[in-house]
Amino acid sequence: MTRFRPCIDLHEGRVKQIVGSSLSADGSQPRTNFVSDRDASWFAELYSNDGLKGGHVIMLGAGNESAAASALRSYPSGLQIGGGINADNAEKWLEAGASHVIVTSYLFDGLGRFLEDRLRLLSERVGRFRLVVDLSCKRTGDGWTVAMNRWQTVTNLRVDEESIRHLSSYCDELLVHAVDVEGKCEGVDSELVGCLSNWSPIPVTYAGGARHLNDLQLIDRISLGKVDVTVGSALDIFGGKGLLYSDCVSFNHRLES
Repeated sequence: MTRFRPCIDLHEGRVKQIVGSSLSADGSQPRTNFVSDRDASWFAELYSNDGLKGGHVIMLGAGNESAAASALRSYPSGLQIGGGINADNAEKWLEAGASHVIVTSYLFDGLGRFLEDRLRLLSERVGRFRLVVDLSCKRTGDGWTVAMNRWQTVTNLRVDEESIRHLSSYCDELLVHAVDVEGKCEGVDSELVGCLSNWSPIPVTYAGGARHLNDLQLIDRISLGKVDVTVGSALDIFGGKGLLYSDCVSFNHRLES
């Protein structure tokens, strides 16, 4: 059954919720929905106390390492970490307490061409069952294509059944951000959710656009419980008005009843 996965998005060392498509490498400030007065470790402790596993700590740019490390110390083996992960630093983050490392941009060259050798190297170095591949994607034509570098560069890797099944042989889970709806609280990409449930032979978490409890229930129904979901800007703990964090915890606890 579908589970809610919590998140801690870090930008400039602080917990924020931003519109993913507004991230830029030119130094301009992204469109920000929320900036928390709580630090990353506070959220990690909250998730730990509520028994929420498999959440994501995402470092959006430089200057987030200290905050990320504090979250992992507060909830060892309970959180995954992504943002700038590569073959040289992945083991360091696992030793710091991450259950998995999440990789995206490292798998591509500067022109956005997929480098399978890097994925193979990383999978061998940390072990397939400690690795998550992030297929953050934009709609292109009649499907979706992976985007990297703060989601600004569209790569040559299509998100389809063939690519997902191939990539799944290297990793434990997939994380898929629907970039076009990420941070906008305008509803999920239900077509993408349905495709992911049919294509992926391993656990997959969808992110993007969820705004109400009904959206979690929709994902559960469309995916037949095969796709998990993470929610950011709509949550009350991130300044949102559409979805109570306590309802998400209860949504997960239904699995225990």
